[in-house]
Parts: sequence; structure tokens; C-alpha cells
Amino acid sequence: MSKHKYTTTICVTIVIAMLAITVAFMASRNFGVTIAHMQPAYAEKLFSTDRVHTIDIVVKESDWDQMIANAAQKEYIQCSVIIDNESVKNVGIRPKGNSSLFMITSTDSDRYSFKIEFDHYEKGKNYFGLDKLALNNIVQDNTYMKDYVTYQMMNAMGADGPLSSFIWVTVNGEDWGLYLAAEGIEESFAQRVYGNDFGAIYKPDSMNMGGRLGGENDKGFHEKGQIPEWDGEMPQMQESANGQDGILQQQDGENIKLRDNDLGMDGGASLIYSDDNPDSYSDIIDNAVFDISNADKARLIAAIKQLNAGEDIDQVVDVDEVIRYFVVHNFVLNSDSYTGSMTHNYYLAENDGKLSMIAWDYNLAFGGMGGIGVGRFGNAQETETATDNATSLVNYPIDSPMLTGSAEDKPMIAWIFDNQAYLAKYHEVYAQYMEYFNSGKFTEMYDNAITLISPYVEKDPSAFCTYEEFQKGSAALREFCLCRAESINGQLKGTIAITSEQQTATANAGFIDASDINIESMGSNSMGFGGAGGGQIPVWNRNGGTKISDSSVNDGNETTMPEDEDNFTPPDPQVDFPSEVREAGQNKPDTAPGTGTDNNRPMLPKIEAGSLVESSSFPISVNEAVLLLICMVLLIGGVLFAKRRR
Repeated sequence: MSKHKYTTTICVTIVIAMLAITVAFMASRNFGVTIAHMQPAYAEKLFSTDRVHTIDIVVKESDWDQMIANAAQKEYIQCSVIIDNESVKNVGIRPKGNSSLFMITSTDSDRYSFKIEFDHYEKGKNYFGLDKLALNNIVQDNTYMKDYVTYQMMNAMGADGPLSSFIWVTVNGEDWGLYLAAEGIEESFAQRVYGNDFGAIYKPDSMNMGGRLGGENDKGFHEKGQIPEWDGEMPQMQESANGQDGILQQQDGENIKLRDNDLGMDGGASLIYSDDNPDSYSDIIDNAVFDISNADKARLIAAIKQLNAGEDIDQVVDVDEVIRYFVVHNFVLNSDSYTGSMTHNYYLAENDGKLSMIAWDYNLAFGGMGGIGVGRFGNAQETETATDNATSLVNYPIDSPMLTGSAEDKPMIAWIFDNQAYLAKYHEVYAQYMEYFNSGKFTEMYDNAITLISPYVEKDPSAFCTYEEFQKGSAALREFCLCRAESINGQLKGTIAITSEQQTATANAGFIDASDINIESMGSNSMGFGGAGGGQIPVWNRNGGTKISDSSVNDGNETTMPEDEDNFTPPDPQVDFPSEVREAGQNKPDTAPGTGTDNNRPMLPKIEAGSLVESSSFPISVNEAVLLLICMVLLIGGVLFAKRRR
């Protein structure tokens, strides 16, 4: 053994250095830095944002026509899909949506949103690990960007939300339109975000439409066999707490109704505690994504009870995630949400008694709902009121987050502002969020997306707006976000008041002028459903099939349609699909067959390492994690060596 007089000093120095590095890595989690997780293969295959993906829905014509004609039924039909030239046979597809779906049924448009369930007919079927895919039709959004931008920002800030990307949809080879592909909130999402030991997920919804739809988890709707009638008219609006239009009233004969928002009488969607009876929380429990037990219900209610008591919040709320969720959520100003009048459009996760929020449905964000300054329903116009509304919205105070009503009625957000330590954390995370804008990352993300999708929007055959309206709306959204970030920077620094009361008291001093932004140019719920209408699938030639050439977007491939529609089976990719089309990779979970409903899904198995790819979206890479491990080994070795040296 070496007897050098500096050996001990060197060993001690190495030990201290390794200890410092290890502590730095461990402490980094407290500053929003997370160790990289292995991501499922679909994260890169389908949700890479450097290109517009493609999906061709290959389906029997009569089945498709019947599904479109009866879209309100939301019934699955059999089809096959070709995603980026890789096929998945024998999957389920159906229309999706709630109020937007029923409004579209009253028009001549066929541009519905869709859900694709890969394991609907065959157990374990998936697309590189993905069990459900949402195809959002980008309705009431002239920018094409509201959902996409919000999901990108949620993911960048470490809040829970779906992966998303733009996708060009064709049906039997014919152009249907540019959609947003979003990761379905089911098992694959839960495993990706929470790991294999994920708990329960719910989609609370306080809104009834002629019978409970339960958002997208609508098995009760099918059991009743009732389809609500939609007259195409929106109900009258009452003034919100701040004197603006925006809250839907209950009316005799109306198809949209809101429950009383009092002591949990909204069925629990506000997360207000009323009692220990599960029936009092039907708007949550009836909309469970997975099958739940009585123990799950009891655990959920206990968490809601403690949340309302305001005691030991960190025991029943994932504090960091929920703060990050509301930081982004409060930036984008979505009154069609938990902080608005409807109390829906969010998912609630519960795991071991802890609650967290999952982002969902932001097409009416950025003032598009009409309840926070846009004005009453009507066509978008260049008016003085509209531009005044923009300045109001851009400077909306981040410490007065309720767009309608009071925070006291929404306990999941009230706790942040009832505790100075949590409020300080909220401001700290907001400061981190502002760096996303100050560094230029937002403009880079936004400009890249606009450059990417513009050619597709221009040729979109079923668009709800013209290309010129898209250009105007997307430019307005970009400017809105930059102005809002400038205002929030001022609110955090104290140059702009941070609460509604303070803004009133200071006569809106320091406000960022956004009077040149027209909010309705970005799209709102006052929009109609114009455009060219849904794309028309081709008339098949029943004597030998019809070959339909894809558009230039799909590289000119051809798809041969089935000859006998009465004996249709999904095409074999080796026979009926183009030679360059491959069958998509499949995980092979050992599960029971799918049930054909949304709620009774079989649990997917643990994700196999071979089906994973490394995500580049995390700030700490696998290589850095390995470095941490080496540091810890050297630390232990140094300690043992020094001990032996003695």
C-alpha cells in the first residue's frame, strides 16, 4: 500500500468532491430538474414535432358513412390505419367530443374529432406501446395552435399532459384534413407519466347534455340509448363575478345544464367536499378512466375532504405538479375549464391518496370561451371592444386566477393562495416559466410549428377557417403570448399589480398595451363551423376495387380498396397496402381481450425495455445519470479506501 504523505489528503479531497457532485445531483430535483426516464417508442414515432405525421384510415365505406351519419352515438367501427407508412390492422375508431360534436352534427361538416383504440378488438394490440390516440379536429381555433402550444408548455414545465403532434388525416387515401394527434389518457399515458404502479384517473365533468355524457367516458350514455337533441343554439349567458358575460344558465328545455355549484352539488367536479357518500361525487366517479373499487372511491373522497380542510395539503396533493399545472393553465386563460364556469376539461389523477391534475382540451383558451372579455356570441369583428378585451386579457392577474366565480369554490387551486409558502413557490415556478419566453424558446417552438403546418393548412379541404384567417389568427396568438409574458414579468417584479383588487386600486397602471390584438381572430365559441365541410370519401368501384392516389402530402402512394364491402376484413399490409408500408411494431401484453367500452379496459403489462426509446425532452440525460452512479461508486470506494488507510 502506498505510504505517500499526501495519500490521505488526496482521498479526502476525492471523497469531498464526489459527495458534492452527488448532493448537487440529488438537490437538482428541488429546482425542477428530473432524471431522464425511458420513454415508450410511440413518444418519438408519433409525437416527434419536427414533421407533420400522416395517418390513412382504411375502412369499409358503408361503415364509415353510418358512423358519420350517427356521430352522436359515438359508436366504434372497425378499421385499419397506416401511420407514417406503418400499418395497424383491426382497430376501433369513433367520433369524440362533447358540445363541439353536437354542434357539428347540426352543420354540413363531417370534420369530427376521432378516437382510435388500438386494442378495441384484439387484446394487447397497440402502436409501439400506445393504446389510444385522439385526433382533434381543431374546431373553433383559427390558429390551429392553441391545444398544441398549451401541451408543449405543460410538458416543458413538468406538468402532466398528453404528448401531441400535427397529423395529416386521409380516409381511404383521400385527404380529410390537418388534425392534432394527442396521446389518449389511458394506460399507456399513465405508465409513461406515473410508472407501472399508477393509480386511478378520472375526467370530472359538471356538464349534462340531455343525459350524462361523462365527457369521453360515456358508457352510461350508451346504456341509456338516448341521444340528446341539439338545436344548434347556444344558451343565454349571465354575467360573471367581474361583470362580464360567460356563465351558462340553467334553462327550461335547454340541452346544456350546469349543476348547482354549492357544497358539492355539482357532483364533485369542483372537488368540493360534501359528505362521504360516493353518490355525491358522481361527476368524478362515473367518469373513471379505469375500473375502480370501493377502496379507490373511499381514498378519493378522503383526499378531497382533507383538501377542503386545507390541512397538510402535501399529504393529499402532488404540490409541485399541481403548481406547475396551474402556472401554465393560468397563463393561457381557459375559462372552459376548472377555473371557469363549466368545471370540466381536465383529468384528475389519484395515486396512494395524492391528487394531481392532467391538462386536456384548450381549443378555447386565450380568451376563446367568451367569458373573460371576448363579449357575447357573434361573428368575429374588428371592434374597439375586442381590442380593449385583449389588453384586459394580456394583463390578467396571476394571483386572481378564477376567470369566473370564486377560488373558494375551487379547492384544488384555493390552497395555493391560502398559504404564503405555496404562493411563494407558485411565484418561483412562474419565474422559471418566464425564462421559457425570455430565452426565446417559445418563439422558436411557435415559429417552427407555423412553418411546418402552413402548407397543410393552406390545402386543408375541411378547414373551419380560411388560410388568411389562419395567418391572421396565428400571428395574433403569437403576439398575445409574448405580451402576456411581458405583463407577467411585470407582475412578478411589482411594476404591474398582481391581483384584481390591486389592479383596480392602481387604475391598471403599467398595463401592457395589446389593443392591436383581436381576440376573436384567433377563434372562439362564437364561431360557426364553416369551411369546405368534411372531406368526402370516394365512391368505390365494386368491380375490382378502386385505386385512389394519395395527395402529394402522402408521397403519391396508392391504396387498393376492398372489392366486397359485405365481407370486409381489414387489409393485410403485405397484400393490400403499398409495398413500402410496414406493419407497426407491437408490444405483446398478456391481457384479457378488450371489452369494447372505454371504461373497462384491460391493464397493460409492464413496458418491456425493448419497446422503449430514450426521450430527449428531459434536462438530465441517461449519460448524466450514469455519471451520477459513477460518482456514488467512487464516493463509496474513497470512503472505504480512506478507512483502510487508517
